[in-house]
Amino acid sequence: MIKALNLDKNFSPTFCVQIKHESFTFWGGEIHIKIDKGEYFADVEKVIITNRFRTGDDIMKVLAAKDALERKGVKNFDLVMPYIPYARQDRICAPGEAFTLKIFAQIINSAKFNKVIVLDAHSDVAPALIDKCENMTNHEFVELACVALNSYRTEPKKNLILVSPDSGANKKCNKLYESLDCFTQLVKCDKLRNPGTGELAGFEVFANDLRGEDCVIVDDICDGGRTFIGIAQELKMKNAGDIYLCVSHGIFSYGFDELKKYFKKIFTTNSFKDINDEIVKQIEIKL
Repeated sequence: MIKALNLDKNFSPTFCVQIKHESFTFWGGEIHIKIDKGEYFADVEKVIITNRFRTGDDIMKVLAAKDALERKGVKNFDLVMPYIPYARQDRICAPGEAFTLKIFAQIINSAKFNKVIVLDAHSDVAPALIDKCENMTNHEFVELACVALNSYRTEPKKNLILVSPDSGANKKCNKLYESLDCFTQLVKCDKLRNPGTGELAGFEVFANDLRGEDCVIVDDICDGGRTFIGIAQELKMKNAGDIYLCVSHGIFSYGFDELKKYFKKIFTTNSFKDINDEIVKQIEIKL
């Protein structure tokens, strides 16, 4: 038998028996996990722990849950964490910086999970640093988004262009374009980032005339959205039709007011948080 300890209600594997537990945070900030006294594990092959990672508390919650289950006799564990915190800090860009992704990976590795399942990792670095990591591609999510997207298009049968927003996304978008048949063209873009200030400039779209065709910008993460706004502006200058945004992990730290000026609809998963906004179509991750 496989059981699941679901620390966040949105990622419960449908094929697993759910483990009853309680969790709360003390006034001093300490995390507390307690497995229900009626739970038994004599015939349990393994436990899948699932959680959305946003803060250090989420890391501690997973480690505490695993420890509580080990004290119940469980020996084998998988971890499902769709969004990898610190994944964008996958290198040292300036002297004096910490390699925070490596630190996070070391903490996860210390728990010795049999398998760590993530969704659309920012780069190849995180899956390489995290032991026994399985990185699910964004292909199924993007395919579902394209099906949903047609209900918002004025002309669903019109060509649909896949847009890679920068050089960092090109590898993933190449594979996506080869795997899915919902796109008729791949257009690549680029930008310049000041490594010291993080400011963006020099947005480029490597196409001449997009002839009014609808475009879908696809990437792994939207935090503030400055990259996508800059690319959307350039796409419009190249005669793009309606523009859509499709990101696996939606943080949206600046909200949606600016994004609504450029995008007809935004598609994302619930890997980071639940979103309730008219412009967003959220696709739940199914395990």
